[in-house]
Amino acid sequence: MSKSETSPQQKRPRPQEISPPPVLRAEDLFQGHREICIEHDGKRYRLRITRRKKLILQK
Repeated sequence: MSKSETSPQQKRPRPQEISPPPVLRAEDLFQGHREICIEHDGKRYRLRITRRKKLILQK
């Protein structure tokens, strides 16, 4: 391995540097609606709550 290359172990953050992902409440996202749109990378996705209270993400 050359000096300019790093091993996979060197690229990984240390456990104390990893923070948990943020938690967003569905109630806060939907604000009383059953469906919202999310734009990602120039594409629009629909996130909706079903009658059985499941979340469905559609492109």
